[in-house]
Amino acid sequence: MEKTNIEKGKEGEELAIAFLEKKGFQILDKNWRFHHLELDIIAQLKNQIIIVEVKTRFGNIIHPPEFAVTPAKQNLIISATNAYVKINKIDKDVRFDIISITFAGWEHKIDHIEDAFYPRVKKIY
Repeated sequence: MEKTNIEKGKEGEELAIAFLEKKGFQILDKNWRFHHLELDIIAQLKNQIIIVEVKTRFGNIIHPPEFAVTPAKQNLIISATNAYVKINKIDKDVRFDIISITFAGWEHKIDHIEDAFYPRVKKIY
């Protein structure tokens, strides 16, 4: 039976968590929700909070999974992060990473893109 996209995404997130833990990251939370916003993985490495967006793709793909983290998606992640930091009274630097997972048959490849994007500063005149 074919897996649903939700099941495939959860599989990718579990692989990403195992990958991060092997690299020494402490997982603080996963699938954290604030209203309609969600953060896939919230981790800590040393004295820094790492927000990790996980993108998983199966089969033949045209574009790498990380291409799905558009500027609009980044803004949603940043908004959710602002809520997480405020609610949890976090006073640490925050970094935004992407973990891109591609499956081809039973094999998979994981790419960890550190500092994948930065919050944009809106100019007020």
